[in-house]
Amino acid sequence: MITSEELKRLITNLESDRVELTISTNNTDKFSEAVCAFANDLPNNGKPGYLIIGVNNEGLPEGIEITDTLLTSLGGLRSNGNIQPMPQINVGKVLLDGKEVAVVEVMPSFYPPVRYNGSVWVRIGPRKAKASQQEEHVLTEKRISNAKSFDACAAYESSIEDLSISLFTAYRKEVVSADIIEANHRSTEEQMASLRFYDTLRNCATNAGLIIFGKNTRYFLSGAYIQYLKISGTHITDDLIDQAEISGDLLSVLRELDSRIRTNINSILVSNTSLTEKLIADYPERAIRELLMNAVMHRDYQSNAPIKFYWFSDRIEIHSPGNLYGVVTIENIETSSDYRNPIIAESMKALGYVNKYGYGIQQAQKSLKENGNPRAEFSCPNNVFLATIKKRT
Repeated sequence: MITSEELKRLITNLESDRVELTISTNNTDKFSEAVCAFANDLPNNGKPGYLIIGVNNEGLPEGIEITDTLLTSLGGLRSNGNIQPMPQINVGKVLLDGKEVAVVEVMPSFYPPVRYNGSVWVRIGPRKAKASQQEEHVLTEKRISNAKSFDACAAYESSIEDLSISLFTAYRKEVVSADIIEANHRSTEEQMASLRFYDTLRNCATNAGLIIFGKNTRYFLSGAYIQYLKISGTHITDDLIDQAEISGDLLSVLRELDSRIRTNINSILVSNTSLTEKLIADYPERAIRELLMNAVMHRDYQSNAPIKFYWFSDRIEIHSPGNLYGVVTIENIETSSDYRNPIIAESMKALGYVNKYGYGIQQAQKSLKENGNPRAEFSCPNNVFLATIKKRT
């Protein structure tokens, strides 16, 4: 976090494009727009921007009380899913001339354009505004040159013909504000590129575009499917009750997974008191769904292996290709998060299959406990992340 001396030097230059001052403590829209603009780093400073709460327009601290509740709320700007892709921020309290101020430090994004509720915000000098088409194009080109995640990379053999335009149009309505769509005169390729689904420099889809809107995703990414088995016993060699290869565009895959989960869960009546009974499921739907969504979001799409969704008589196993990513380990998996596929993660949030980043496994464990199931178990055998859910007994 920036020091008070460094902060004072930045505030002195009220024309700086790296500082926004406010005395409001509850204007979430204003905070989010500032974070979005700093993350986009249109001037290409390559340095963090700072939202400073508790300082007036003259650069003087007001002496506002900076509570833990306020700091927690500011930290939530990162994970509530309204700013996409998720920004990297640090939140802290700094003393300025003996008075407390809250500081949100925002790092430049590697994957611009960053949007808040569907709109791209930028900052040049003291000006903060929605990006023009030209400014958004500059950010898109910057993202292409910075692309490091596999889902952001170009799928060189593909073309616009390999993507479903109708699926993209429906998706766009969920992530881009209506006024921007209304004023949009760009080509379909340019619109897709602004959301990181198309590479206009190479005239091809990105891997994320193929995964989310591909007409034949497995032609380009052979492991992009889910192998589903329902097994009569406890061993993989026992008789099969049902099997399927679940593939296609992302939304179709997620819908079929939801259907399979609901179909396979069994419920029984259990006596609650001497006079009443309640219906208890052998598995909580929420837990299975959260762990499957986790696999789809975080798997290694460079692998030719599918996600394996095995429903045994006593347990469910979900095998996700690729080891744990980034800072996440088996030990900290319930409290840490990192994103191998940030565009896929963003899309699943937009489609409503992720409620809040970084809480899926915690929510799964909570649902299992409430239903009377053992805790889910996790391991990483042979470069695969394995989640095991045991049946309620």
